[in-house]
Amino acid sequence: MEDIHASDLKAILHSKRANIYYLEHCRLLVNGGRVEYVTDAGKKSLYWNIPIANTTSILLGTGTSITQAAMRELAKAGVLVGFCGGGGTPLFAANEVDVEVAWLSPQSEYRPTQYLQAWVQFWFDDALRLHAAKQLQAWRLQRLQTEWNAGALREAGFTVDLARLQTLVQQFTPRIATAPDVTALLTNEAQLTKALFKLAVEAVGYGEFARAKRGTGTDAANRFLDHGNYLAYGLGATATWVLGLPHGLAVLHGKTRRGGLVFDAADLVKDAAILPQAFLSAMRGDDEQQFRRQCIEALTRSESLDFIIDTLKLIAATTAQLAGAQAPSQEPGE
Repeated sequence: MEDIHASDLKAILHSKRANIYYLEHCRLLVNGGRVEYVTDAGKKSLYWNIPIANTTSILLGTGTSITQAAMRELAKAGVLVGFCGGGGTPLFAANEVDVEVAWLSPQSEYRPTQYLQAWVQFWFDDALRLHAAKQLQAWRLQRLQTEWNAGALREAGFTVDLARLQTLVQQFTPRIATAPDVTALLTNEAQLTKALFKLAVEAVGYGEFARAKRGTGTDAANRFLDHGNYLAYGLGATATWVLGLPHGLAVLHGKTRRGGLVFDAADLVKDAAILPQAFLSAMRGDDEQQFRRQCIEALTRSESLDFIIDTLKLIAATTAQLAGAQAPSQEPGE
């Protein structure tokens, strides 16, 4: 059998990779040329292989350590690594991203340049940046409607009122299109999310619910929402790294918020995939591991990373075209 060289590990596109890992109470190391994590079982050590060529990101939780050799192999395969607390939240370690949403990106500048060049072509124009933010919210709304209409959620017990969902989409679509600024967009977002929580609560019969600030919720749904959102942030960080987009070039979460573009990207799939699963798992009495597995399966099944990457590429291309159309033409010879 032919040897697999390190340069071959990027053969699987990030958008097609299937795995997101959360690990705790283990050690990551290289064993026999493979990246493995080691757990203790009494006097024995159990070794488990990580298929790094098919992995997008790894969260290292409580009681974990990683060797330099393992980090080197993960970087070769283009895997993002994040250090976090127990249960997947919050994320620690800082690398150009907000300390609450931080990822150690593989050190490689051999990434596409066209998306960054398109992005900066419009980003410094307030009107065009608002246009990009509107596109982001419109795609988010469309994704929400598609996923909540899917049979998989209904089979799992998420019987949302589709007529009311359609009404919400029809109500917020023109409000997004006519928003005068980003503040208005964020206000609409908050109102929409509140309405979605109400729909989700009724869909599963959850009872009384109020969204708590991150890290302060005591009920299962709030804890799961926090936990699941960080999985979405991992996809957002992966997508922006793959496209070569710096995390500071946000269009919705503010020009000065560190890591804002990761939040923007994650917003595309949070409501569609994470929100319903949080309430489903809370009603079933799932633990953190069961919930995380269900979220990862939902994100993989719906090809969420694919969707984030394709949407960011589309926004970059279409908004840059507007910027080019608005640019003053040069006289011959200039």
